[in-house]
Amino acid sequence: MHPKTEFRALTLSDIEKIIPLMQQFYAIDNYPFDTEKSKMLFREFIENEHLGKAWLIYREQEIIGYLILTFVFSFEYGGTIAFLDELYLSESMRGKGIGKEAVQFTQAEAQRLKLKIIYLETEEHNENAQKLYLANDFTVHHRKIMKHIVQQHL
Repeated sequence: MHPKTEFRALTLSDIEKIIPLMQQFYAIDNYPFDTEKSKMLFREFIENEHLGKAWLIYREQEIIGYLILTFVFSFEYGGTIAFLDELYLSESMRGKGIGKEAVQFTQAEAQRLKLKIIYLETEEHNENAQKLYLANDFTVHHRKIMKHIVQQHL
């Protein structure tokens, strides 16, 4: 019998638990990481349910990862859509079917929350993630994602 994977909604008291995982995730691609800023962002995120939902992923009472869905309102899609902003599993937990469970959990939550679509992005080099999403009914979008960083003037 396989150990049960649990997804527990992130609470304010969980911020200290998720920060080290996020730091590990960001280190994979050398993304900058600011612990205090991340804590502040988590407080804001958790306190405003309109921003999205986040969960810690547990296996045998041990935290092994997390996932974050952020929300956006879209006229094109007729309501609230989600961005699977982050899905991270500890290195030792990869390749055990937990990623598939996390994606299926996300899809079920999206349905429960009456979301219209889930977007996500992966790094070009992360072929395992791409295979996981493609195997779970995600498709490559025909549009290009572009970004503009808004400069904050003080």
